[in-house]
Amino acid sequence: MTNKIERTMVAALLHDTAYDRQVNVKGWVRTHRGSGKIAFIALNDGSSIHSIQVVVDVNAFDKELLKKVTNGSGISVTGKLVQSVGTGQNNEIQATEIELYGTADPETYPLQRKGHSMEFLRDIAHLRPRTNTFGAVLRIRHALAFAIHKYFNDRGFYYLHAPIITGSDAEGAGEMFRVTTLDAQKPPLKENGTVNFAEDFFGKATNLTVSGQLEAELGALALSQVYTFGPTFRAENSNTPRHLAEFWMIEPEMAFYDINDNQDLAEDFLKYLVQYALDHCMDDLTFLNKMFDAELIERLRGIIAVPYERLTYTRAVEILENSDRKFEYPVSWGVDLQAEHERFLVEVHFKKPVILTDYPLGIKAFYMKQNDDGKTVRAMDVLFPNIGEIIGGSQREEDLEKLTRRIHEMEIPEETLWWYIDTRRYGTVPHSGFGLGFERMVQFVTGMKNIRDVIPFPRTPKHAEF
Repeated sequence: MTNKIERTMVAALLHDTAYDRQVNVKGWVRTHRGSGKIAFIALNDGSSIHSIQVVVDVNAFDKELLKKVTNGSGISVTGKLVQSVGTGQNNEIQATEIELYGTADPETYPLQRKGHSMEFLRDIAHLRPRTNTFGAVLRIRHALAFAIHKYFNDRGFYYLHAPIITGSDAEGAGEMFRVTTLDAQKPPLKENGTVNFAEDFFGKATNLTVSGQLEAELGALALSQVYTFGPTFRAENSNTPRHLAEFWMIEPEMAFYDINDNQDLAEDFLKYLVQYALDHCMDDLTFLNKMFDAELIERLRGIIAVPYERLTYTRAVEILENSDRKFEYPVSWGVDLQAEHERFLVEVHFKKPVILTDYPLGIKAFYMKQNDDGKTVRAMDVLFPNIGEIIGGSQREEDLEKLTRRIHEMEIPEETLWWYIDTRRYGTVPHSGFGLGFERMVQFVTGMKNIRDVIPFPRTPKHAEF
């Protein structure tokens, strides 16, 4: 009875120097070519952007079996690991045994050929992770997610799981997905004809969350430093390369932090994530740099090399108004800056990341700390090249009277936020936080132009197939 050879991942075999021993590798065929007597199979298992070459002595194998080993088929290969004599790879496997797990009909397999458009691949999201591009993106996405947890854990933060179902609207925007068990055709009604949510599962109207921030504040006011990392949802009918209906947010909240501490943390955090990707994902980044964005790696290194420019919203508006650039959206004090304005500041004027602070009160959320001028709040946006806003945050309003007055001004029902207001009534302290859109971070690090290409299964208007 022979001992079973334990499987080794492709990524490990590519750098293994223990030659002339039997190994086993399993994966999917990327290419299968031959010259009659010798066949070459490129096998990939997702552990690396690179495939390992399997050399097959055609006469030593069943011809019918080899005919079924086509692009996309799943196989197991046992053979001898040797140093490659050809160019393009260090190691290869001389096959002694091939087991076929699943075939892929060349006539119908959607990835039979190369060079598919990104639009085509979005329609086959169940198969696109098998391509080099999406394999690279997903590995980088994983690395960044791991780096986020490592960063905060190493700095004494606690991971807080914010609820996905909520009875409040953190942003006050109202564009939320309803969560209900009521009969959609015949919901119970009040005397005034409106839906009676008292009869719903939770006894009140509930939605999918747009942010874990408010709950994270509760955690920070007990544990000092917390962060959330979870899915968030917006029912915004935006079919653009910048928007998703379901996306992931990282939201740290820190007690005893002011707006300057908040900026310091955000800058350090972003630089750490980019450096982590450069240190751990260089093969994938090199591929994306070659195939999609020739300036990608240089831009990533540039993000780390310089201190971020810090200025107020008011100063930024002055720069934009005095520029020679004709913007699609006119600029004036009090308007919310558009992506074109943000990218001008980053890519043209300062040529490095920018942190804007002290935005007008009227365009920011109710929870942001009001400045003494009565016109601005201690908001903070971090702007990146190619992306625009990548982080949004603020020092939070800790004053009970100012917070409740702002809630009333924005016509937010106070009864939906009683628990949040309570934290200003009992042991209030200065505190700050921010939100990083995970997909935007992955988009920046990978150089992908469309945010739908950095999440495994994008949720957008009229699209929830997979």
